[in-house]
Amino acid sequence: MDNYISQFKEGYFSPLALMARLTEEVGELAREVNHYYGEKPKKATEKENTIEDELGDILFVIASIANSLDIDIADSFNRSMTKFETRDKDRWTKI
Repeated sequence: MDNYISQFKEGYFSPLALMARLTEEVGELAREVNHYYGEKPKKATEKENTIEDELGDILFVIASIANSLDIDIADSFNRSMTKFETRDKDRWTKI
């Protein structure tokens, strides 16, 4: 991903602009989920998007935020999983 962004003079957007972009993408995901599982079917004139496409867009923006701030996203994810495995270890019924 960094190779892709680095080919452009503009580089990464500012953290605030990336946060705005993430918010926009999450809204688009919410709209798609509502179309597929909610009470709001798509209009015939609306372009075809999928939940998978919107999730991909969100991952792209999250990776952009992490890279622009020099954060190891894999380490962030692993720390989060450790937190859930510790804090919530007895919260759910195991299979």
